[in-house]
Amino acid sequence: MLSIKGLSVAFRTRNGEVNAVKGIDFELAKGERLGIVGESGSGKSVTSYALMRILDAGGQIKAGDAIYSGIDLRNASERDMRDIRGREISMIFQNPRAALNPIRKVGHQIEDVLRRHSRATRHNAKAKAIEALEAVKIRDAAARYEAYPFELSGGMCQRVVIALALACDPKLIIADEPTTGLDITTQKAVMDLVDDLVRARGMSSILITHDLGLASQYCDRIVVMKDGLIVEAGDPVTLFTDPQHAYTRKLVNATPRRTGSIRALLPEGERTELAPHVVGQKPLIDVVNLAKTYQGKSGPVHAVKKISFTIHEGESVGLVGESGCGKSTTSSMLVRLLDATSGSIFYRGEDIASLPAASFARHPLRSKIQMVFQDATDSLNPRFTARQAIADPLYRLMGMRGDAVTKRTEELAEMTGFPAHLLDRFPHQLSGGQKARVGIARALATEPDFLILDEPTAALDVSIQALVLNLLADLRVRLGISYLFVSHDLNVVRLLCDHVIVMQNGAIVESGPVATVMETPQHAYTRELLSAAPQAPEREIA
Repeated sequence: MLSIKGLSVAFRTRNGEVNAVKGIDFELAKGERLGIVGESGSGKSVTSYALMRILDAGGQIKAGDAIYSGIDLRNASERDMRDIRGREISMIFQNPRAALNPIRKVGHQIEDVLRRHSRATRHNAKAKAIEALEAVKIRDAAARYEAYPFELSGGMCQRVVIALALACDPKLIIADEPTTGLDITTQKAVMDLVDDLVRARGMSSILITHDLGLASQYCDRIVVMKDGLIVEAGDPVTLFTDPQHAYTRKLVNATPRRTGSIRALLPEGERTELAPHVVGQKPLIDVVNLAKTYQGKSGPVHAVKKISFTIHEGESVGLVGESGCGKSTTSSMLVRLLDATSGSIFYRGEDIASLPAASFARHPLRSKIQMVFQDATDSLNPRFTARQAIADPLYRLMGMRGDAVTKRTEELAEMTGFPAHLLDRFPHQLSGGQKARVGIARALATEPDFLILDEPTAALDVSIQALVLNLLADLRVRLGISYLFVSHDLNVVRLLCDHVIVMQNGAIVESGPVATVMETPQHAYTRELLSAAPQAPEREIA
């Protein structure tokens, strides 16, 4: 169905030409499910954009052929490509909210695709759009037809994007990181849905991802890309149990699994022994009957329902659950960004929940409770350099000035492994891993006792995630900090945490030592979370 030979793509920049894809070859058979894996910047998405001829203005296919069912995609006219896009080849984009028009109803957007490719008329377009929504298992499709994207959850928006992509029954579907940002159960539901539709309609598919477990579960064959080149290809079991290329081995090692240690995520030559940590006997944070209720249009919404738990000095506790379970609301109340409706939060015996969130910013305890936010990019001021971002809490909370600030900023950069020569760069000039380190350094600036980590590695490549997780483990030992690690991935929580709390619908449904909960989960929801995590085939880790 698809034959790629010697495909090369380059981008014109102010610093000269950048070769993003460097002469790659692969083929796709009818009905085959191909996975393209690799980290950010490897050329995965650029390859798919080149096939669809939707490269940025500075991008250009420099060489090679892309033949789809006898059609030369590289040399086809733009008029022909407009017909091919959607009718023959369709794409599920990474960010569903960005892919949808925010000021048009989702049903109308599906109608646009149907009418563009003559699959519907103005008389039957609505009925066919509702059928497309029903095909992706959206409940009450007729009502959702009238909804705007901002009225839908992330998982629902992703289903709408899938409905758009499949509306005209294309022969080839390209899914570019289709589950980024979704919680683990929604990710499984979306991927199962796509896989079922692909099989039922006899389509071919290309899944672009950095999640090896996801690729192994939903692909027949996988190619591994690095720096614009294909370095290895094969079936999932062979590729992941006996990888031949060093880069593939690095990716396999860095993928969290239900066995192994946090050091096993690192490349074989970079593993050192992790110093033992000591969990104190004294409670640092004691949460008692904490609740948060919002007033909605149809009545009160109980986001958090009288939960209680304890975090001891030096302890790392995982808080897991899917989107909407109350994890982020709980975190915001603990860090005093949000007032609780009822209940208490005792920090070393003092009830800080009784202090208004608005005034806690000036409280002496503000410096002792800090947070690393989920989105490393959005949590940094784009007008601040890395140096300014790290130094800001030193000015505001510690009252430091002059050379003391400079010295402490450089110490924090060194502590978190952030290169000193990058301190004067702005966030847009840094990689995702570097921005994550800036966020961690900024949170550590005030020497806190308690750090809330809100999905700090969710958007990072697996090898960068491995480095950040190991950094957090080292810092915990060195500084004696207590962590609340918020995540939906129990495999990641197992590596960093001593204790785990499972939340569902605002309540705690299970808690206990990580090993106990992972090996013998008692609640059905915990078992569902564990089974939803995609697992790459196991291999022996040196």
